[in-house]
Amino acid sequence: MTMRDDHTRLLHIRDHLAEAVALIEGKTRSDIETDRLLNLSLVRLLEIAAQSADRVSDETKAAMPEIPWADIAGLRDRLLHGYDTVDLDILWHIVHDDLPPLVERIPTVATDR
Repeated sequence: MTMRDDHTRLLHIRDHLAEAVALIEGKTRSDIETDRLLNLSLVRLLEIAAQSADRVSDETKAAMPEIPWADIAGLRDRLLHGYDTVDLDILWHIVHDDLPPLVERIPTVATDR
């Protein structure tokens, strides 16, 4: 695994998470319950970002302790293996509250490496 591969994965993670954040702009929590396409899109974007995060090398993860790698991996497992029981309140909280600051950090760490 090269640092270039990790750099590409970090950008991929950032782009998918940023897209999820952009999708809820102007939306409310109830929209992810009533808009199935929005719901499925958010889940898929998070799955892809989390899968990419899982493929980042241990060396790069160790060099970036500010990124919650274990939480991202846990999210991936929950979405992939608990697809029929996704808690929409948690999904909303993640995309609305947790992702914006994370998206802001990833470009910095991606370009610093």
